Amino acid sequence: MTDEFDEALALANGHRPDHPTRRPAAPLVPDPADAPDRRPAPPHTWESARTVAYRSAVPLPPRRLPLERALGHTLAAPLTALTDLPAFDTSAMDGWAVSGPGPWELAGPGLLAGAPGRPERLADGQAVRIATGARVPDGTTGIVRAEHGTARAGRLRGRLPRLGADIRPRAQECRSGAELLPAGTRLAPAALGLAAAAGYDELDVHPLPRAEVLVLGDELLHRGLPHDGRIRDALGPMTGPWLAALGAEVLVTRRLGDDADALREAIETSRADLIVTTGGTASGPVDHLRATLRTLGATTLVGGVTVRPGHPMLLAELPDGGTPVVGLPGNPLAAVAGLLTLAAPLLHALSGRMPPTTRAAVAGEAFAGHREDTHLVPVRRPADGGPVLPLNYAGPAMLRGIAAASALAVVPPGGLAPHDPVQLLELPGA
Repeated sequence: MTDEFDEALALANGHRPDHPTRRPAAPLVPDPADAPDRRPAPPHTWESARTVAYRSAVPLPPRRLPLERALGHTLAAPLTALTDLPAFDTSAMDGWAVSGPGPWELAGPGLLAGAPGRPERLADGQAVRIATGARVPDGTTGIVRAEHGTARAGRLRGRLPRLGADIRPRAQECRSGAELLPAGTRLAPAALGLAAAAGYDELDVHPLPRAEVLVLGDELLHRGLPHDGRIRDALGPMTGPWLAALGAEVLVTRRLGDDADALREAIETSRADLIVTTGGTASGPVDHLRATLRTLGATTLVGGVTVRPGHPMLLAELPDGGTPVVGLPGNPLAAVAGLLTLAAPLLHALSGRMPPTTRAAVAGEAFAGHREDTHLVPVRRPADGGPVLPLNYAGPAMLRGIAAASALAVVPPGGLAPHDPVQLLELPGA
């Protein structure tokens, strides 16, 4: 990142150096929004806001978990092999282990995967029936596949295999002590299988950050159709699942309305590693979030972002604990922009992962841009990796476009012409 990002960090406040969720750093100056005259801080660029969010936290302390509970967690240390893989020569096919040229004399009972003990050595001219995964006897020169041989009257006749054919030699995949996955890897099902094959029963991981969602707004209905000037709450049902897809353990979603006292109590009593609020980030008569954070002595790290939609999003840090609070705007697509701009980098940092990145693509048509701000536009990325096209229904209050999207295009001020390179924020899966 550039000097712009380092300058952006200067907007964050000094903190307790021993706090477990803050990155060690020199003391940082407060956001001007916390000054007595309450002058608003200059908004961050979209890039610097993401950098500030990532650098504002450190990984949660590691814990040891059994493999069956480690899915989605992040490796706190490199995964190194505890054994050679495979641990001994094994057959890659059903058939016969043979020694030398045929025909071969059949020797002994067949060999099965997992059979105890070491099989007897094959002498030249001998063969033994063998199953996939079974340990290969010493002296084996190759495997005759089942479809390539015929056993009759104690003898095997078939196609002579090339030397070493269909044998998985010991340590073909790795030697004991080899690094298989680096620290910071988020554990997918295949990674858990690899860990088990490498000899692990438990892994040292950073736990999933615990998140709490506070839904603000008296105008919101939580059941039924809109009526009497009130609208359905779209953010409550989607914010928790978005956070879970980004790597959080969502403790609860609480609906507080526009009650300033309830908001303050909810923030003060939260035990989450990340608090996410929806709505109330502006300066209207019932927008209590910023005033409540000031009352609590929180430090504003990001008071606004030059991005559309979502420019009123905010990031603050509570005192005496450093718990981050991400304030999402009340418009649905603006809230998604806030989640990907601020919450995603925070969750990556708390769980010990590298910061989220964008992916390069090509614009399939012109993308309209804001005059001064970054514009996040829902797009669908073609399966063949071809040019991306903007989706309709992408206004700040709309969800129809983002529900059909596979990514958000990061459109710089001024927009993009057809065939221009464009960066994509991939959307997390369910």
